[in-house]
Amino acid sequence: MRKLFFAICLLLTSYILPAQKKPLDHSVYDSWQSIGERMISNDGKWVVYTICPQEGDTTLVIQQSDNKYKKEVDRGFGAIITEDSRYVIFKIRPYQKDLREARIKNKKADEFPKDSLGIVELGKDEVTKISKVRNYKVPAKAAGWVAYWKEKSKEAAASSDAGELVLKNLLTNQDKSFNLISEYYFDKKGKRLLMEMAMNAKDSLSKSYVLLHHTETGNTDTISRGGNDFKNFVFDESGTQISYLAEKDAQPKALQKFYKLYYYKILMDSAVVIAEKNSVGMKIGMTVSENGTLNFSTSGKRLFFGSAPIQSPKDTTLIESDLVKLDIWHYNDDYLQTQQLVQLNAELRRSFLTVYDLEKETIKQLGSPEIPQVLQTNEGDGEIFVGVTDVGKRKESQWLGGTRKDIYAINVNDGAKKMVKQNLFGQVYPSSTGKYIMWYDRPAKNYFVWDGVNAKNITAKIKASLSDEEFDSPDAPTPYGVMGWHEGDSAVYVYDRYDVWKIDIIGENNPKNIFNEIGRKEKITFRTFVRDSEKKYFKNQDFPCFRKFYNLTKQSGLAYVGLNGHGYTDVNFKDKNFSITSSISEKEVSGNEEMLFAKESFTKSPDLFYCIFSPQSSGLDDPTKRHFVNAEEWKLSSLNPQQSNYIWGTAELYKWKTASGKQSEGILYKPDHFDPNKKYPVIIYFYEKLSDNLNDYIEPAPTRSAINATWFVSNGYIVFFPNIRYGTGHPGKDAVDYVVSGAKSLIAKYKWVDANRIGLQGHSWGGYQVAYIITKTNLFKAAWAGAPVINMTSAYGGIRYGTGVSRQFQYERTQSRIGKTLWEALPQYLESSPLFKLNKVTTPVVILHNDNDDAVPFTQGIEMFTALKRLDKKVWLLNYNGEPHGVSLRKNRKDMSIRLDQFFGWLLKDEKPARWLTDGVPAVKKGKDWGID
Repeated sequence: MRKLFFAICLLLTSYILPAQKKPLDHSVYDSWQSIGERMISNDGKWVVYTICPQEGDTTLVIQQSDNKYKKEVDRGFGAIITEDSRYVIFKIRPYQKDLREARIKNKKADEFPKDSLGIVELGKDEVTKISKVRNYKVPAKAAGWVAYWKEKSKEAAASSDAGELVLKNLLTNQDKSFNLISEYYFDKKGKRLLMEMAMNAKDSLSKSYVLLHHTETGNTDTISRGGNDFKNFVFDESGTQISYLAEKDAQPKALQKFYKLYYYKILMDSAVVIAEKNSVGMKIGMTVSENGTLNFSTSGKRLFFGSAPIQSPKDTTLIESDLVKLDIWHYNDDYLQTQQLVQLNAELRRSFLTVYDLEKETIKQLGSPEIPQVLQTNEGDGEIFVGVTDVGKRKESQWLGGTRKDIYAINVNDGAKKMVKQNLFGQVYPSSTGKYIMWYDRPAKNYFVWDGVNAKNITAKIKASLSDEEFDSPDAPTPYGVMGWHEGDSAVYVYDRYDVWKIDIIGENNPKNIFNEIGRKEKITFRTFVRDSEKKYFKNQDFPCFRKFYNLTKQSGLAYVGLNGHGYTDVNFKDKNFSITSSISEKEVSGNEEMLFAKESFTKSPDLFYCIFSPQSSGLDDPTKRHFVNAEEWKLSSLNPQQSNYIWGTAELYKWKTASGKQSEGILYKPDHFDPNKKYPVIIYFYEKLSDNLNDYIEPAPTRSAINATWFVSNGYIVFFPNIRYGTGHPGKDAVDYVVSGAKSLIAKYKWVDANRIGLQGHSWGGYQVAYIITKTNLFKAAWAGAPVINMTSAYGGIRYGTGVSRQFQYERTQSRIGKTLWEALPQYLESSPLFKLNKVTTPVVILHNDNDDAVPFTQGIEMFTALKRLDKKVWLLNYNGEPHGVSLRKNRKDMSIRLDQFFGWLLKDEKPARWLTDGVPAVKKGKDWGID
């Protein structure tokens, strides 16, 4: 009887106790979810978003914002909610498994599974599906219409870029089809559909056409007949004017092809040529560029296009195999040959801004080889545009990392140019109307404004720094930036570290802090969210929304400020311990703010929330007071429920003083069910400053470069992310000061830190510091250095192959922080180069460096490996063939994650070493044996 009693007790206990959580393993990655695209309907009643696994099929969710209705569509993506808030339109991908099978079977592109189009009337369950749709478009500012482009019809089979276009009336469900369409565009209001109709490749007598369909009447006009190529179709704001580029005259094998600028206005018989190489106003030797961007000014009075030099035809008498392949590097070149080659395609496509005045019928080229960049003002209608040029100053970019600019005021009407500022090292900000040209001068640390006659400092009275207060590179600090202009250019709003300043351009009023310096007093950083992407300036009645970041706690939230001086409103949420993602959707509906955003913390996966509140309902009559409003809040998604099955962890701020007496902080991650009586191995990862990410959710994912803190914490490690602050001239010593002191602080403070089992991991700049640190201490039992610079003397003159630029600027001005040239500071370069002290290394180290690294030369990793190998140290070099600076291919990221686990597991947890660690993998076994089992 007693035995039966105990058996029953044990059975009951098994049901009462929760299932035991398990550590994360490498199989969990693919199914982990995140929120993709997200949007709110204009009436605020509907939310559409996608749930995306790391690998696999997405799910499109259509949901009422108050959570009363929810519909999911498998594999939906690319959604748009129509302007009238009645429909959601989206695409549907084929199953990933079917696409993979097609790749495995080497099927032709035409044989691959195709996307479909989906249409749902909001509030109804039915999904209208249309198969084999390439893409679709809807009008930007109108409802009721969708056009979708189907796969090639039989008669268009020989044409690679034409297919059937279907125009659907969503309200009547009627369709109208157009064959052989290769391009199509709605005007903003959906009244017209512009189409390019290609020639029928099976009919030698067929022609290409440009068609204009009127959606209200159902009529279709032909506005152009014949031609070889059409490009860059554009409507004006009203939808009544159209322009495009066309080449109509060249023979198929012609060595030169000249494009012309065509123009059409409603009620004209057909489009006409308004600009070509021989037009009055075109400069000699210039032609209409096929690569230039077309746009109308907002008023529709101006049309902008690009002009480019006429290129000489290719000499066809030369045989390719006989040509000499040679790059000639010259000391007077603007850019190094490597940079020139990277920029070659862009240079060949370069064009210069040119304006066609539609009332005067005149052409004026505004840009030129001397002033290649021209910034439009007042949406193309400004009287003065801004020219920016670094011509003649580019050589110094080799060591500055950028160039000094000359700024010009360009009169749009006559093309006259006036020098405004020479040798600017900073940023340019044209005003919204073009009345003023503003710039930030980095050495002077102030904003200046040119009013058409004179330039003046407009921020001299602001005592707070408008440039980065924590800037620790040997260069002039960067500004915090500009929030925007006030209506009529009467004022401009600029950021300091915490707050926003309203600056009177004329200078009649002193600069005003719109938050009354609450930010600086409470260490809160305010940065605005832009509600309307088309908003050009702020008005007195505006109530802009700001993301606020608490620098002391690393939490974030929302706030509103009335620009009419009516104070500051804090938004209260139910959960204060979270981060708001930078992606936010916001609608103002009936005076209320309706918002969609994701909230997250280290322990809570980002989920979507819908909130509604009235920020102006608190009676903001005193600008010195702070008001509060409560958000009514609905949680819409619940991602990653499987997380509850796994050991997770906690994240906390950790503060300490370095050996040199400096205060620092970092993030300390500890596993669930942390036991202070146990000894834990520790992995330290670092890259500049990371503590602001305290509340970031780190999903289990295969690594590109950094360790995945969540994965390692789940598997019994303590993970520490220390901040590093640098001086000038001794970056390696600075890293030692912060990282080693942080490790020793943990050891001294906590008995649960296993002082004999601490590892380091870093990539790129962090990889360099790993390499340096292990030459200075034997504190660490294992180290992993990704893409490290090992020899600053050889890396100094190297090339960042992704951009083609020299690395010299990096050492003199930016991240490497030596602050002087190699010849001025050779002792510092030698002192900061781990290569010359590798004989001191006792820590086993893995070097991860790929042979196609586009930032740090692969030879740096080789130098480190060959030196340590020669010195008989324990060292491994992993090279993922063809990969760039980080590991990008998912299969390789998964492989590296396994090797990170195996390396640290062997040295920090006494796990059995994998064969790649003990025996390596000889070249003869490459592709057959990976050595990880």
